[in-house]
Formats: sequence, structure tokens, C-alpha cells
Amino acid sequence: MTVKFSADANAAATELPHFWEHTVGSGRAALALRADWQAQMKQAHDELGMKHVRFHSILSDDMGTLIGEGDTLFYSFFNTDQIFDFLLSIGMKPFVELSFMPTILASGNQTVFHYNANVSRPKDYGQWAVLIRKLVQHWVDRYGLEEVRAWFFEVWNEPNLTAFGSGEKSDYFELYRYTAEAVKGVDPLLKVGGPATADNAWIEDFLNFCRANGLPADFVSTHHYPTDDFGKPGDDTEAQLAASRRSALRDEARNARRQAGDLPLYYTEWCTSSNPRDFMHDDPYAAAFIVKTVLEANGLVQGYSYWTFSDIFEENYFPSVPFHGGFGLLNIHGIAKPAYRAFQLLHDLGTQMLPVEGSHETVDAWLVRGDGQFTLMLTNFALPRHPIGTQQVSFTLKSAPSATTASIRRIDLEHANAKRHWEQLGKPDYLSPKTVDELKGLSQLRSEPLAVTGNAGTLSLDVEMPPQSVAAIRLSS
Repeated sequence: MTVKFSADANAAATELPHFWEHTVGSGRAALALRADWQAQMKQAHDELGMKHVRFHSILSDDMGTLIGEGDTLFYSFFNTDQIFDFLLSIGMKPFVELSFMPTILASGNQTVFHYNANVSRPKDYGQWAVLIRKLVQHWVDRYGLEEVRAWFFEVWNEPNLTAFGSGEKSDYFELYRYTAEAVKGVDPLLKVGGPATADNAWIEDFLNFCRANGLPADFVSTHHYPTDDFGKPGDDTEAQLAASRRSALRDEARNARRQAGDLPLYYTEWCTSSNPRDFMHDDPYAAAFIVKTVLEANGLVQGYSYWTFSDIFEENYFPSVPFHGGFGLLNIHGIAKPAYRAFQLLHDLGTQMLPVEGSHETVDAWLVRGDGQFTLMLTNFALPRHPIGTQQVSFTLKSAPSATTASIRRIDLEHANAKRHWEQLGKPDYLSPKTVDELKGLSQLRSEPLAVTGNAGTLSLDVEMPPQSVAAIRLSS
């Protein structure tokens, strides 16, 4: 049976700001000193439009931001400057996650990740506040107040998880108090916010705490992954699985939007799954998930930061296998995954979304107008364990401009899928420069003509959508 969608080119549009380009995630700060990280970051900025980058551990010992000998403290902001100088030089800005704890200030020895980032509370909140004031003031002195006012200061990372501290609200709220006051003590117009929680947690309690104590909260930040909702008691019912299949993250974003009120809402982490070794990250599945999730989030968030832009990432260890299921849009060699190409298709969209009529269990359609052209975005997507098959899709556009032509770019098993070709090579652990270049070429999006029919201002087109696929159809006159 054919899946049918339709739209009117003259219908009233809603705005589609490119909120997914506001920020993108990385691993830890020290990686930003690497030349290959910087090359990939510039590529993500130039080709995908990414404007900010967020990473962990700018205060950890490996950055040398604050170290000590006995009771003597040594502040060194040289490494942070090297990173921020680079970001500003390519037209990007930092979304500053203020983490983790310098050992000299730590109240305990709790650490996270293989690089042993200390996540204990400060033993002296006053000294912590001194560090934050000194660092932020240094950035203002170096880059200018106008520039730093355009940045975002986010306090900590996922404090509701015991992996990143005690998991207690009271501990995080105390840390937020000292941090926010220190940031605002440099300049009241600098932007600071939180709670930077996993799974949309603590938003209302955080905002109530800030109001009750007269503390600033310029934005709300939180994280979510579709796997956050898997494995909880009762979640394996057929009804719940069916609901999750349609819109894994949209309902959570709607609830967070309600809790945030009028404040800007930034998801500073989201991804296909929270598993750092999940082969879905490398597959066309991720591309279909990204397009569907992003377009469903329109109107709910001000920023939607994908985790992460690169497989140059080492929370557990630094893998050398080219496609190992890492979070990145680009692999360690800078080869674009289908997920990267999904963001490239999204970047090419205009900023006016038109209503589309029609629905299907796995196929979704969006029509976006921009620069005198229309783009029809199609996905055929289902979460794991849900049925999905190839679908024939028919789309009709009323009030279409005369002499309209169509072209299509695809992401699926056979298109823009470098991993597929790597597998056909026998999954080599190490790649020659020649093979890297070949795989980069095979990862590219390809535009092909697509037949359209119709007359008197109405056009129709037909397209086949394989499972876990994306198609971007450009309609031009």
C-alpha cells in the first residue's frame, strides 16, 4: 500500500530556526588541543553550521587550570586560551561546562572516566568561587566583555547521577549558588544556568531553589537519550513501546519546555543512544533518528546539542577501529557517518515549515521552504524491536510553482554509508591514507534527478523509502 502525503505551497508557514546548530558536543577539553580534533571541528562548523561546542573537564588537572603544592595554588589558563583562541578563529564560541573538580580543591577522591576526572564536592566553596571568578575575569580581559556575554556558562554535568558526584540535589544547589554568584560577580549580563541533569531531571526543583534564594538562572539545560526510558519497570508493555516508537524524545522535550517556563531551554546532550559503543551510531538508523527527532523538536528548544561531533573521544579508552560505534558524527579519520550527512541535509533546509497532511506508522514527512525552493524531508524510521519495511511514498504539492523540477539525496544502506564499504573491505582495523580518501568519497551525499508529474499547479512524485532511511527532495522552479 502506498503511503500518501500532501501539502499546499501557499499554506501558512511556521518558523524553523536552526536550533540544532546552536551547539554540538565533544568529549573532554584536552582533546581540543589536538590538530585532528581542530580540523574536524572546523569541518563541522563550515559544513553543518555548528556555532558552539561543549565539552567536559576544563577545570580538571590535565588542563592545568588549577594545581597545587601543599597549600600553594597555581592558576594557569594557557591551555584554555589555546582552545578558545582556536574556536573564535573559526567563528565558533564555547558553551562552557564548568567541570570537573581540581584535585587540590576536592573534598574526596571520587573520579570518573579513564582520565580520572575528580567529581567530588569542593572542600572549600570559597576557593572554588575564587577559581571561577579568576577564570571568567581572565576570559573577559582576554576576549572582551561583549564576546564573553555571548557565551554560556553551565554548572557541572549530570549532577543527578552518582557517577558525577553524590547525586544529591542539595550538594548541586550549593555548588550552583557559589558558581553562579562568582560568574555574575564578574558581570551581571554573563549567562549562567543549569541543572545540566541527565534524563530531564530536577528542572522544577532547580528553578524553585533559584527563585527562593534570589539566584540567577539565565537558561535551563538538561540531557536526554532514548535509552533513558528503556528498562524501567513497566516500560516493556506493548502500548508503551508503541508510543516510544513514534517520538522517543519529543514528549520529554515538551515536558521540559513546560517546566522551564519562559527561560531558554538547551539540551546540551542528546544522541541515538547513551551507549558509547553502539553500532547504531555508525549506521543509517542514526540519520533517520536524527532527522525525525530534530524536526519534531521545533518550537520546544533553543538549542539541541548532539553528543558528539567526533569519535576523537576517550571516556573509556581511545579506540583505533574506524567504525566502533562511537558517538561521533565523524569517525577518528574524519570520515562522515550517515549521522553527519543527516545534519548536512538539515543545514541545507530553509526556515519556513509548511503543514503536511498524511500519517504512517514509520514514515514521516516535512516540507520546508527557503530561498525560493522547497525541500521535502522523508524518514522511514523505527526504534529497535519495532517492525519496519520498505514503503512506497507518494507526495502531492498543491499551488506548486510552474516548471518545477525535483532532485533527491538519500541516506540509507546503499547511500552515504561509508561503513558499508568498510565492511565490504573486511573491516580492517587500520586504514591507509588511500582507503581513508576512498571512504570519504563514498560517504558523500549524491544528488539525482527525480521525476515529477502533474499540471495546473499541482505536482506529484513517488519515492521508495527503505527501512531506516532519509530522503531530501529539493523542488525548484
